Amino acid sequence: MVDEEMESDDCFGTDPSDEDDDHDDQRARRSSDLDLRELDDRRDREELRKRYYGLLQELRVVLPGVQVLLAFLLTVPFAQRFEDLDDLGRGAFAVATLSSMLSVVCLLTPAVYHRLAARTERTARLRWGIRMTVVGLMLLGIALVSGLWCVTRFVFGVTLAWCFTAPVAAAIVALWIVLPRLTGTEPDHHHFPTPPAR
Repeated sequence: MVDEEMESDDCFGTDPSDEDDDHDDQRARRSSDLDLRELDDRRDREELRKRYYGLLQELRVVLPGVQVLLAFLLTVPFAQRFEDLDDLGRGAFAVATLSSMLSVVCLLTPAVYHRLAARTERTARLRWGIRMTVVGLMLLGIALVSGLWCVTRFVFGVTLAWCFTAPVAAAIVALWIVLPRLTGTEPDHHHFPTPPAR
């Protein structure tokens, strides 16, 4: 009796919905392993959406720190001892302020692009979002180094300023540039986490 039931089930074959589900799972796994340049705006729109929302989640972590740095730099000229800065110190301060301001602009660009650009241009939106994030982080590194050099030079002198700044600059280069290259990760290859369900 059991054999007859199994044979009758075989006569109907596999449920088509199961095949469709398996096909969707395979396609999702395949698209998650693809380079950004290989993704299609329509076919892989779900994967592109996941990556873009993952990028926005990362920016939510980075942006507050950059904004705090910029706010601090914008209030420095109103301090009483700012007049004691020489031309070199003011130059370093100007570099730090300009770099942090441009960093904020670049890091906000993906969110603005997401709101104002065509929704169907998913690949271009993700590509430019990643590029602006990388540029923003590089500008942040410049702002951190120049700001630290300006402050430590004013407080401790030139020699100690370089002693403080050089390790920080080396750490930024090693952790932000060298380490990702050593692990074989390039900016356009990032696989961002899936956004939480709402």
